[in-house]
Amino acid sequence: MSRAECVLLTGVAGFIGSTLCERLLSEGRRVVGLDSFDPFYAPAQKRANLRAALASPRFQLVEGDVRDGSAVRKAFELGPCDAVAHLAALAGVRPSLERPAEYADVNVRGSAVVFEEAARRGARVLFASSSSVYGERQGGPFRESDPAAEPVSPYAATKRAGELLAHAFHAARGLPVVCARIFTAFGPRQRPDLAIRHFAERMLRGDPLPVYGDGSAQRDFTYVDDLVAGLRSALDADLGFALINFGAGRTISVQEVIQTLERVLCVPAKIEWLPPQPGDVRRTWADISSARRLLGYEPRVPFEEGVRRFSRWLRESA
Repeated sequence: MSRAECVLLTGVAGFIGSTLCERLLSEGRRVVGLDSFDPFYAPAQKRANLRAALASPRFQLVEGDVRDGSAVRKAFELGPCDAVAHLAALAGVRPSLERPAEYADVNVRGSAVVFEEAARRGARVLFASSSSVYGERQGGPFRESDPAAEPVSPYAATKRAGELLAHAFHAARGLPVVCARIFTAFGPRQRPDLAIRHFAERMLRGDPLPVYGDGSAQRDFTYVDDLVAGLRSALDADLGFALINFGAGRTISVQEVIQTLERVLCVPAKIEWLPPQPGDVRRTWADISSARRLLGYEPRVPFEEGVRRFSRWLRESA
């Protein structure tokens, strides 16, 4: 399959979307961005994420919702786009417990609108799924062939439903789709609710860190530049239908995150211990052998170096 020369990127103003957008523009591609600027966190930050993209003549922005077929059609037609990076979604495990119907509407129905238009136009799709589809698991690492039938949050359920929809469109309409199971991304532009940024901002203010459970929970933290390199390769891959993990291939505990932030920020952490939260899993851990074999994916940024890069961005953007 040839390189995608024009990409429709939904959720373009977000943390991962804006970083991927800049990578594609740097390669001489055209990008049409679609974003609703949902107030889950400050729309002003999302607009700041797009400053560099908006300066490029190869970038066009459509403000709209993925559930709105007319907005999706408009974005396709501006290209015309031959590939879609579908990153738009309502994010977060805990908020999905409070707004499950809205999460289903945006993440499932919105994906159906995008897939339908992509199939109609013969465009291939990269769908941003999540490591949360694996549910509560013992052991690891998690492989794409492992069962993913027992999600423990509405958010996780919507991402698994998106994968199943993608497969249905592939089977029925021949739509090429790579479902990227993304393991906890971090780095510059990270959302304010995500642990590393949330902890860092509280530490710099001298506020205590809310830690749910005993601090032994583990995540496969994935530096955003490594993730974006993998997603960009997946956009151009001829894989038919594929589920692919994108992680770092190792785990970091909450306690290790806090210790790393203390070293990098040179600030001691004060911890407020709280009960475990519903919907949170004890561990995520990616087997990335498929991404290596199929896409040449290779994470390069060590965790502490990624935290240092993030902290520089956080101080500069304050």
